[in-house]
Amino acid sequence: QRFLLFLYNSYVCECESIFVFIRNQSSNLRSPSYGAFLARIYFYLKLEQFLKLCTKNFPIILWLFKDPFLHYVRYQGKWILVSRGTFLLLTKLKYYLVNFCQCNFSLWLQPRRIYINQSSNQRIDFMGFLLSGRLNPFVVRSQMLENSFLIENGIKKFETLVPIMPMIGSLAKAKFCSVLGHPISKPAWADLSDSDIIRRFGRMCRNLSHYYSGSSKKESLYRIKYILRLS
Repeated sequence: QRFLLFLYNSYVCECESIFVFIRNQSSNLRSPSYGAFLARIYFYLKLEQFLKLCTKNFPIILWLFKDPFLHYVRYQGKWILVSRGTFLLLTKLKYYLVNFCQCNFSLWLQPRRIYINQSSNQRIDFMGFLLSGRLNPFVVRSQMLENSFLIENGIKKFETLVPIMPMIGSLAKAKFCSVLGHPISKPAWADLSDSDIIRRFGRMCRNLSHYYSGSSKKESLYRIKYILRLS
């Protein structure tokens, strides 16, 4: 949220500096000559078109920065920005971020390495999670006097899922289970005492529970714990 607030304030500052420049230009056009008079008319025509453009786009871009659904994550040189805006707005935000980093921090980003994915159509693998935005239907029962009726609506819900198949593949490589997810006895644990096995099992379960605590569906996490318990 601090990063988004910083972007919001910097964008407002840029727009205000443009209006200050326009005001200064308008005050300097005071010559009564014919050429300067035509230049002044041309300047005011451009100013009118510019104001129309700002009136149309400025509130939309500010909404993009102030949208409470906007989330930002940075991890090991990777950035992810989640919003419910349209593809066009996210494209504008993409190039604004590129120009912002180049002009203010001399950080040269490559636009072709910034990808925009629609999570409603596909799932995104990021930091061990599967990110998706799907339509979540829900039913509300309403009652008016003696009559009751059901209202079914749908809202977009952003979900963070546990990638069960890649995790089972990793456990299969470590000889905790088969490729189908069936637990098998791990030979390396045969020489350990019961207390060491319990301690290692508890540490792995705590790490998994802590990392995937924000997952919206934890059934896959319970399956991983089941494999570890019986291996």
